[in-house]
Amino acid sequence: MRVHFIAIGGSAMHNLALALHEKGNIVTGSDDEIFEPSRTRLEAKGLLPAQYGWFPEKITDEIEVVILGMHARIDNPELLRAKELGIKIYSFPEYIYQYSQDKQRIVVAGSHGKTTVTSMIMHVLKFHDKDFDYMVGSLVEGFDTMTKLSDAPIIVIEGDEYLTSPLDPRPKFAHYKHHIGVITGIAWDHINVFPTFANYLEQFEIFADLTPKGGNLIYCKDDKKLAEICSIDRNDVRAKAYTVPSHKIRNGKTVLNTDYGPISLQVFGEHNLKNIEAARLTCQLLGITEKGFYTAISSFKGAANRLELLAKNDRTIVFKDFAHAPSKVLASTMAVKKNFADFKLVACLELHTFSSLSKEFLKEYKDKLKFADDPIVFFSPQTVEHKKLPPINATDIQNGFITKNLKIFSDKNALQDYLLAQKWDKKALLMMSSGKFDGLNLPELAQKIVG
Repeated sequence: MRVHFIAIGGSAMHNLALALHEKGNIVTGSDDEIFEPSRTRLEAKGLLPAQYGWFPEKITDEIEVVILGMHARIDNPELLRAKELGIKIYSFPEYIYQYSQDKQRIVVAGSHGKTTVTSMIMHVLKFHDKDFDYMVGSLVEGFDTMTKLSDAPIIVIEGDEYLTSPLDPRPKFAHYKHHIGVITGIAWDHINVFPTFANYLEQFEIFADLTPKGGNLIYCKDDKKLAEICSIDRNDVRAKAYTVPSHKIRNGKTVLNTDYGPISLQVFGEHNLKNIEAARLTCQLLGITEKGFYTAISSFKGAANRLELLAKNDRTIVFKDFAHAPSKVLASTMAVKKNFADFKLVACLELHTFSSLSKEFLKEYKDKLKFADDPIVFFSPQTVEHKKLPPINATDIQNGFITKNLKIFSDKNALQDYLLAQKWDKKALLMMSSGKFDGLNLPELAQKIVG
């Protein structure tokens, strides 16, 4: 099959392109910008476009399917040409559904934790040699790709609430038609497309309502709004709630208290303990025994960029984390502070997303850095300009966060100089962002800090 990707450089898009290429399809694509790691991964398989930009001449009647990414605009010249020729156009969620119609579909949704829960389920299924397909938003140890499509009987999908494509304003996860649905929690995000919390909440109500007869809905009962949504009055849906399981912390290690004895974990934090419970309930529905689940989860090291250890010595430890939304920032900082209670926490957050760089959204970060002994916020004025947002300044950030001793940087070199000048005795550094800190080399910085 000949498939063309419009906006092939996206995280999900390039992984789907690689998966279809591996199955022997003829894959081409275009984009006006492609960043790492998409660029290197596409180039390695010969799928990197020779030139950036949109080229309608690439769209010929030999192409059988066009897959449209959210990065493309509705007036994209390649899209217009595909419509003109009558070529079948899918968004990537629509294509994933078409491919998996005959599979059992497990979809993990939520404002936070969905990548980790999806990764945990994948880890456990692989540990027990189960055959399955998947689509996840981050690289997972033991898996070469973030998307796999085969003849497996089930597929595990990370479900995103963001818009499907320029042609389809529905949330992506509405397309997958889950048999088992998981919702980890709801915290307002993406204000550029969901301008109110009520509008954002509605997307998860849609997801819950899509649970079919005989289906399963797994949710965190600690989230009051989520509990209201998932405690649905339907006798044909099995709803299962979870919370933080019994555990203890020993010498910086989290240990689960189970009927099968203590289970030592390689991840930590209350949010990850909740994620484990969501994965456990899901895996039990897929035929994994409780004992089998605990045996497997003890070797799970986490998804890439989720409280990922960069460097450590006896006196200092450095993590990077994907946290950027307010709820994620609070969960990650609390996790590090509680797990390393004897260490002072230096927590640095980059404001990088559309929401976090919007002046009216900054108030959502109030008290979210309260577990940090040395709270820091970094933002790049160039990123604000690139996203075509009104400028923000240090006063706007301070007024939003309302955090004592908050330090604010807008120059990466000044931030790096500040961090390197600190005395790192009995301190933990947590660098949080969905971006790149304006190109700051975090592994190199971490090594310098630990000496």
